[in-house]
Amino acid sequence: MFKRIGLFLLVNMLVIVTIGIVTSLLGVQSYITSQGINFGALLVFSGVVGFSGALISLALSRVMAKWMMGVQVIDPNGPLHPTEKALLDEVYSLARKAGMKTMPEVGIYHSPEVNAFATGPSKKRSLVAVSSGLLERMDDDAVSGVLAHEVAHIANGDMVTMTLLQGVINTFVVFLSRICAYIASRFVREDVAPVVHFVAVIVFDILFSILGSLVVMAFSRYREYRADEGGARLAGKDKMIHALQSLKQTVQMVDTEQQSVAALKINGKKGGFLGLFASHPDLDDRIARLQSGK
Repeated sequence: MFKRIGLFLLVNMLVIVTIGIVTSLLGVQSYITSQGINFGALLVFSGVVGFSGALISLALSRVMAKWMMGVQVIDPNGPLHPTEKALLDEVYSLARKAGMKTMPEVGIYHSPEVNAFATGPSKKRSLVAVSSGLLERMDDDAVSGVLAHEVAHIANGDMVTMTLLQGVINTFVVFLSRICAYIASRFVREDVAPVVHFVAVIVFDILFSILGSLVVMAFSRYREYRADEGGARLAGKDKMIHALQSLKQTVQMVDTEQQSVAALKINGKKGGFLGLFASHPDLDDRIARLQSGK
């Protein structure tokens, strides 16, 4: 859920900023000439940096998820606890229904939150992880619906699609930040212009990355509807609706502070500024769409 998108965006932003710092320190600024900015060269530079950031983020997505979330991957060939075996069997069954030839890794991370996510650079190198809180609080049908939703993300190739979109956005981020940094450096003395340009590049990279994430989140909300539909086909509409209703009940049970956090993870707010940064649509909307068959 939110973890998949959040980790991807965080790694992507760090990679973009790091590449910007390194290229500035190494003087890789061939797009700046004595006449000003060579926009063609800058666009090529921006595309290379932008898609490099997105592709590196995708390549590291599964490894970073395991490390940052403390995911314990279940060894299908080792001794299995009944809960682990049931989880593994359900994910494999859903993956086969989705037409996947290679089974995803399956893992559990210890957290009281009710959450699950799917990530990985490709369908053949994917990971489905669930929190211990989800397994403890949800019944079997709800867990099945959640897992079907995550498997649908993998089957739909959402991480690759997200990477291509992020690459385009990164290209504009790098392009615009360099132009703004160049303009800012023209307003100071020539001896401090390089320093101003260096700092401005970092600041604008971060600022435009945050603005660009609005587009990524909007696309993410659209893909959540698609994953709900895919989950309904794999596990059955009733189980998918039941899973969403269970998530809604969980959100309503937590206290006000926790609810505001949980809302951004699995229950995007309707309207408002914060709603623009929500990776998931409102749960009521998702349930209504499935019930209406839209």
